[in-house]
Amino acid sequence: MAIPETGSAAPGFTLPGMIVRDGLRTDGEYTLAAEVGRPVVLAFYPGDATPVCTAQLCSYQQELDDFRDLGAVVWGISPQGLDSHEDFARDASLTFPLLSDVSGDVIRAYGVRVPGLGLRRSVFVIGQDGLLRWRHVGLVGVRFPRAETIRAQIEQLVE
Repeated sequence: MAIPETGSAAPGFTLPGMIVRDGLRTDGEYTLAAEVGRPVVLAFYPGDATPVCTAQLCSYQQELDDFRDLGAVVWGISPQGLDSHEDFARDASLTFPLLSDVSGDVIRAYGVRVPGLGLRRSVFVIGQDGLLRWRHVGLVGVRFPRAETIRAQIEQLVE
């Protein structure tokens, strides 16, 4: 599938996910439509506990309070299962939800699947209206947008 265009409706989904806070894992279902009314940052990453993914998600973790202050939620999405996500979250001290797209349906819906490699490291910012407002889709796996860049996009939405 093609990568959704900026200004188009973000592809909807519901995925299982988990979050580790205060040492406790909580599993749940995460539905994009339930977040209408606040910005959502979707960070697609290839794999738990890999060096670049750890650097990327840890940089977003450091800015998480700024994202929350702007009313935004941040979800990490990868094809690994919830137990792998839990180990990654604990090792990297991540306190935002990590969603599991084992089937790859959401990865395909956002056009970031790469046959044989998994997925392109990508970030999508979805506005309060459910429309895709900004995207960064990596061509190779080592680059990712900085947290400050994403925050600037969210600030434009909430002004």
